[in-house]
Amino acid sequence: MDIRFYQGKILPMDGSGEVAQGEVWVKGGKIAYVGPQKPNGEKWDREVNLEGNLILPGFVNAHTHSAMTFLRSFADDLPLQEWLQRQVFPMEAKLTGEDVYWLSKLAILEYLTSGITANFDMYFYPEMIARASVECGFRTTLVSSLNNFHSSLEELEQEYQRFNHYHSRIRYCLGFHAEYTTSEDLLEGVAALAEKYHAPVFAHNSETRSEVEQCLKRHGKTPTAYMDSLGLFSYGGGGYHCVYMTEEDMDIFRRRGLTAVTNPGSNTKLASGVAPLAQMMKKGVNLAIGTDGPASNNCLDMFREMFLATGLAKLRENDAAAVPAERVLEMAVKGGARALGLDQCGCLAEGNLADLVVIDLHQPNMQPMNHVAKNLVYSGSKQNVKMTMVDGQVLYEDGKFFVGTDPEEIYRKANEIIGRMKG
Repeated sequence: MDIRFYQGKILPMDGSGEVAQGEVWVKGGKIAYVGPQKPNGEKWDREVNLEGNLILPGFVNAHTHSAMTFLRSFADDLPLQEWLQRQVFPMEAKLTGEDVYWLSKLAILEYLTSGITANFDMYFYPEMIARASVECGFRTTLVSSLNNFHSSLEELEQEYQRFNHYHSRIRYCLGFHAEYTTSEDLLEGVAALAEKYHAPVFAHNSETRSEVEQCLKRHGKTPTAYMDSLGLFSYGGGGYHCVYMTEEDMDIFRRRGLTAVTNPGSNTKLASGVAPLAQMMKKGVNLAIGTDGPASNNCLDMFREMFLATGLAKLRENDAAAVPAERVLEMAVKGGARALGLDQCGCLAEGNLADLVVIDLHQPNMQPMNHVAKNLVYSGSKQNVKMTMVDGQVLYEDGKFFVGTDPEEIYRKANEIIGRMKG
């Protein structure tokens, strides 16, 4: 569908930080023009008068476990290991592929209401995640959750080959769950695949203090240093959470071009700690933001994550100037796109993919407009998301979904799934 957006405010995220007045043209799933309003004799499938509202690139959820929607508000107020071992793992053992299909669709609906246009999804049954994403029109990068109890190196390589040729909106990255769940033999195998395909590798990393302490006892190195010593990061990649990072860890991230994906909502709720974003930022580490899964968050809301990212950093550093709003917005858009390898996302520019969001500025929390980026991070919320577009297709607009499935059917399926498990 060819769409012309006009009479709007444009935040292209091109590094200038400037908000322009003008229009954006979308043709064939790509951005065809960004700039001042100009006469045109073209025929459009639709013309949208933005009426002064804001258009910007979509947010990228750089770490999540989408299908864990079935555990939303099921096992809360518990420490991480007890939460995992006694509540999450036993319930996950009951999951079927069909369950993951419907539960992923539920998460996608929530992503769209938050202006999220792509996610980095680590969970079981990748075929079902990919199918749900494609059917909804969403963009997903899959990453393996290989560990001692799930999957194998052979399966990992098969999935890497399959899903990188599955659909234009689907990518697949090498990865594993975490150092503490994955044997050295398996990690060496992942490193060999990274060398074979010149591919980045991603994993949970330094989420809790005990994780780091146990890794030091086992290997005499932090998780980051240990993984790097095995050759896992020769071609980039990154870590999820990155709460307990040493200076050496941060230097490795900078030197290897790794992305640290912060998950402030989940880390707060599980009392895991606060990531040293200010220090990593100073060292030039690429930073991105993820919601983590809806079992530990429980909300898939990028606005809440952005506020927590900057707010917790300020508390950690005892410095109200730490991690300013403009940088947080970059993390949620450009940093995430870089982590997922989405080179044509993260900036409104001619030739880039038409993954974008329209923000309703005609609401009290967006007024006055002293500074648009600060409004988005400090006072913005999902209520301001007027439209979410992925690949040139409007998937969410004014509270309505256009994903090919009735949302009520998705809700019904999700409740059936958890009802069966609890029964």
